[in-house]
Amino acid sequence: DTKSPTAGADVAVIGGVIAAVVFVLICLLVVMVRYMYRHKGTYHTNEAKGTEFAESADAALKNDPTLQEAVDESKKEYFI
Repeated sequence: DTKSPTAGADVAVIGGVIAAVVFVLICLLVVMVRYMYRHKGTYHTNEAKGTEFAESADAALKNDPTLQEAVDESKKEYFI
């Protein structure tokens, strides 16, 4: 029962490749967990400030200073 002299080297190369793949996967997992932890709860809206207490959508739009010139009373559209 004779083994080839390169059998030990082949096992070492395969073991090194598997270790490198496991190391890369662990690093990727750490980066993903860190990214998800840092970006938790980042939710931005473009709603006008102070309109949440308006009695209707029309009143909220009328009181919004950024939309004063854009709102035309004769051309209202409502989207549901």
